[in-house]
Amino acid sequence: MNKNSKKLTKNQRIVLEFVQKSNRPVKAYSILNNVNKRGIKAPPQVYRALEKLIKIGEIHKIESQNAFVACNSKCVEPHGTIFSICKSCDQIDEISDKKLYKYLSEVRDMNGLKLSGYNLELFGTCKTCDQKHLQNTNQ
Repeated sequence: MNKNSKKLTKNQRIVLEFVQKSNRPVKAYSILNNVNKRGIKAPPQVYRALEKLIKIGEIHKIESQNAFVACNSKCVEPHGTIFSICKSCDQIDEISDKKLYKYLSEVRDMNGLKLSGYNLELFGTCKTCDQKHLQNTNQ
């Protein structure tokens, strides 16, 4: 948790704890179903908590899956995230590459727009799935 975590509401703490304990990206309704016994009863409560947690960099949204993951604390820039996503097993890792972040911070479009945030998702096959595929083709 970062220094902003101390200022969280009860609902934000509940949602953050659930997302942090999940080892996979979680969707908002899955969060709701799993925390409703702790007092969160309606989707707007979950969405407001998620919105705040994204804003302060505690969690990130995986756009392609419409799901959420906890920041891995190695986050270089909370509003500039890069994820690698395995197409086979859906494993997601946050990429922390200072050279890449520096490059992206200097990118300008044709109109001179400077990026104030980005959420990049890179797709491929992880080592484990790649090895399984190789084993299956060699049999």
